[in-house]
Amino acid sequence: MNTTIRVVLADDHVFVRDGIKSLLENETNIEVVGEAIDGAEALQVVANLQPDLLIVDIRMPYLTGIEVVEKLRAQQNTTKIIMLSMHESEEYVLKSIKAGADGYLLKGSSKDEFLKAVHTVSNGGKYFSGDISSILVGQLTSSSSTITTDNKPALAEEMLITKREKEILALLLSGKGNKEIAETLEISKRTAEVHRFNLMKKLKVKNLMELSNKAAEFSLL
Repeated sequence: MNTTIRVVLADDHVFVRDGIKSLLENETNIEVVGEAIDGAEALQVVANLQPDLLIVDIRMPYLTGIEVVEKLRAQQNTTKIIMLSMHESEEYVLKSIKAGADGYLLKGSSKDEFLKAVHTVSNGGKYFSGDISSILVGQLTSSSSTITTDNKPALAEEMLITKREKEILALLLSGKGNKEIAETLEISKRTAEVHRFNLMKKLKVKNLMELSNKAAEFSLL
């Protein structure tokens, strides 16, 4: 028996909220339990309803979507969050991830992709639509694993990851599985599995959530 995914929508455009609500509520296991028209209201609605998932527009009055994510994470709120945006910009994507968003979905995404994102993130995964995974790969592979920002710690020598492992990391955090990673990098599924195992062993993590946290901790994104 499937558990119902309780969703809050935050967007200052009523037609956007109505469209998403109509799409989601056609699914038997998704229920939109609350809505917000700005960032401040989004925080209040999430606090009151404690939904499984918040879908929040990146640009809203009073508080931006990124500021909403930052405040919820600072409060140790565990609601899953998908950032909704018209912009496929590297700056927005990376700021959203660093703030603690679990996904980044473009407003022009298809119905199937939208539902895939909701289910993936609700199940503990990460989802980034369109060509956003290529932004993550580019960001990771263009910088040294020893570079740190904001006084964050560097990885220990035995934990340093290779260029290929960085590519695997970016694709994992974009929501891709072993088969999709293999196809993207043009390697065998077995090779992708080995790289994934080595990456997680080096970083001493057991699941994608720990992997995402470790990547943020050591400025790998």
